[in-house]
Amino acid sequence: MARRRVVRSQKATRRRRAAAPIRTAADPPPSTAAGAGAQTPVYRRLRGYAFDPSLSVRLDTAVVNEITYHVPWEEKGTRDDTGLMPGPVGEYVEVVDYDPASGCFYEPVDLSDPNVLAQDGLPPSEGNPQFHQQMVYAVAMTTIRNFERALGRRALWAPRDHNEANGADPFVQRLRIYPHALREANAYYSPEKRALLFGYFPASSESPERYLPGGIVFTCLSHDIIAHETTHALLDGMHHRFIEASHHDALAFHEAFADIVALFQHFTFPAVLRHQIARTRGDLRSQNLLGELAQEFGEAIGNYGALRSAIGGYDPETKKWKPHAPDPEEYRTVTEPHARGAILVAAVFDAFLAIHRRRVADLLRIATSGTGVLPEGELHPDLVNRLASEAATTAQHVLNMCLRALDYCPPVDINFGDYLRAVITADIDLVPDDDLGYRIAFIEAFRRRGIYPRDVRALSVESLEWPRVRERQDFFAPLADWLRGVANDFRYFPNRRTIYEETEKISGRLNNWIATEGHALLREFSKIAGITFAFDLPGLRKSAVSGLPAFQIHSLRCSRRVGPDGDSLNQFVLSIIQTREIQMRTDDGGTQKIKFRGGCTLILDLDTMQLRYAITKDIADQARLERYQQYQRDLLNDGSMRATYFRRLVSETPEPFALLHRSVDVERP
Repeated sequence: MARRRVVRSQKATRRRRAAAPIRTAADPPPSTAAGAGAQTPVYRRLRGYAFDPSLSVRLDTAVVNEITYHVPWEEKGTRDDTGLMPGPVGEYVEVVDYDPASGCFYEPVDLSDPNVLAQDGLPPSEGNPQFHQQMVYAVAMTTIRNFERALGRRALWAPRDHNEANGADPFVQRLRIYPHALREANAYYSPEKRALLFGYFPASSESPERYLPGGIVFTCLSHDIIAHETTHALLDGMHHRFIEASHHDALAFHEAFADIVALFQHFTFPAVLRHQIARTRGDLRSQNLLGELAQEFGEAIGNYGALRSAIGGYDPETKKWKPHAPDPEEYRTVTEPHARGAILVAAVFDAFLAIHRRRVADLLRIATSGTGVLPEGELHPDLVNRLASEAATTAQHVLNMCLRALDYCPPVDINFGDYLRAVITADIDLVPDDDLGYRIAFIEAFRRRGIYPRDVRALSVESLEWPRVRERQDFFAPLADWLRGVANDFRYFPNRRTIYEETEKISGRLNNWIATEGHALLREFSKIAGITFAFDLPGLRKSAVSGLPAFQIHSLRCSRRVGPDGDSLNQFVLSIIQTREIQMRTDDGGTQKIKFRGGCTLILDLDTMQLRYAITKDIADQARLERYQQYQRDLLNDGSMRATYFRRLVSETPEPFALLHRSVDVERP
């Protein structure tokens, strides 16, 4: 027994190492001398809300709701547009506080002002626009940092395409954030503006005992809403085609993933975590703030509780909270994006809860003398601290698994089953020894929610891993030395603009090589990659350069990660997309022009120059095409406002989230 306990401890340590932050260029440099004994700070400390302002006026949560965010330090800005300037305007984001409804600009906050620095930023305040600016900056930068540490590289916003740029710089240096952009109960990410727009509105008068009727609610003061919208922007920067509504899971995945990131960031607030562990007596399956999203917003629009919850909700008739019971039929019948996304969120949170229970089982045995039943009264503070520590560690592991899986997703047509396979495959690559059963927990949680990947024969770990490529690897042989050099160069690019520009050059060179020299090899390779270089499918456009069917290098990323046993993963992630333009016959006998996309994500091992995975959505897949056409027919036959709006996605409407978020108070899950 003792030996097993020692082994378990060592393996748990390995998992902790796997979740340890990966230093990237986005992390602050080690402190260096900056004068007579002074050192450059590692972090900028900024006060803010852990959840939203409503919890600061409740006696039981006021002491934990106001926290201090630690965001990467940015030096005070200069006139050459570098460093942190009033706004705040920094390397990644630019806060523009213009209120169109009032027609005024609010004075920008200067976070480098000595008086602001001395008190860890402005104190939380609902009535101070400068604090609103500080809040959105702190949460956005925290979210960005979580992405970069999990993925091991700098974040880039979605660039402007050639038509959109119209002569302007396609590189998007900063995401713009408008804290007071809308006078309505809404907030959304705008792909067209490359911006986050937050609204404010008067609260409902339905429940005056819980909030001030008519009091102004600012969405820019909710950690959950800010993290949610920032995640939309980060995900769009990695997978721009995920915003296309090609089936019911598409926009639901965007919503679910944004909720997942916001939820697990709750576990990075130590005081909040200890408070909720003590209040629930260690049972995170019961009602708690950690599993809920946007409490103030939900109540202010008339909900009897948070906007969404991963673990339960209030019964509309009894007004009592009850846990969500997994219902496999929901995935088949629920189609509204937020409600459908909630199924994925619940599955991921269920996996987290199962892993956490396993990690703390020994602590509970010790605390209960083996009975499993905790004694009456408050938990001992030492037990609370240990339970909270395990919850924080587990949450960071699960969040990292979810983020790293983005590199293992197909570039188009993502569904929940694909995402499960991406999570499993990414974790196998980095942590071959799953001693604590993380992957089994994910599989079981998805199964209980009725989420099954297509074309698998079993729900085992080895069946859900994306198939390893076994075919010939001749295609990459001529590129071996060049690709290794490219991957090495990525380590030394000085800034995000250089990363973007060099990536564009590399993509262009690779595109030209395929069009002029590599297409002969690719003809054999196309079945692996899910694309074609022969005109054997209707609707393929011809490239003016090569005369071959046109294709697009959709994204190109280098990934360097170190596993828990010290083994390194040096990978090159390449996504290729093809598009077919098809005349679809509608139910009324007419025709509708649609764009059907296919492609692949190729994961190449740079050490062996062997293709490890080819994650495909085959452009020639007739069954997938028929499902896509049926989805488009359903939209055409649906008379709702949302359906009318999303039909325009066939023509690539630039604002897929505006109406989607605006309708959340009308069609609540």
